[in-house]
Amino acid sequence: MIGNVLAYGVGEKMTRRFAGIVVGSQTLVVFLGALVAWAIAKAQNNAAHTSYLVVGLVLAVLCVIAAGTLRRPWGVTLGWIVQCATLLAGFVLPMMFVVGLMFLALWVTALVQGRKMDDLTARHEKSP
Repeated sequence: MIGNVLAYGVGEKMTRRFAGIVVGSQTLVVFLGALVAWAIAKAQNNAAHTSYLVVGLVLAVLCVIAAGTLRRPWGVTLGWIVQCATLLAGFVLPMMFVVGLMFLALWVTALVQGRKMDDLTARHEKSP
């Protein structure tokens, strides 16, 4: 199964659609996570509260960029980077470990199942 996961390059139509939906949805969750991290840090008088917000917003913007660049060979790679960064956000806000694992599972599923659907579509179009 791991051999079917796209790590770099341009997937076909359904792979791009599924992956785009996952990363696009992740944008909202990452944004809200950044707001939560900022609010908790500010309430605890943590001097890094602004940094948490800025880094979270940058990650949310990267999610949007990754969703929009899946037609480019590096778009999927950016998607993997976003997945890793979301997991790493768990060191600031522990619940982001759960969120990161969920979106990582969705990301892998989108790449694997999207590729399967693209292969089935190609076979169907070739058949008489």
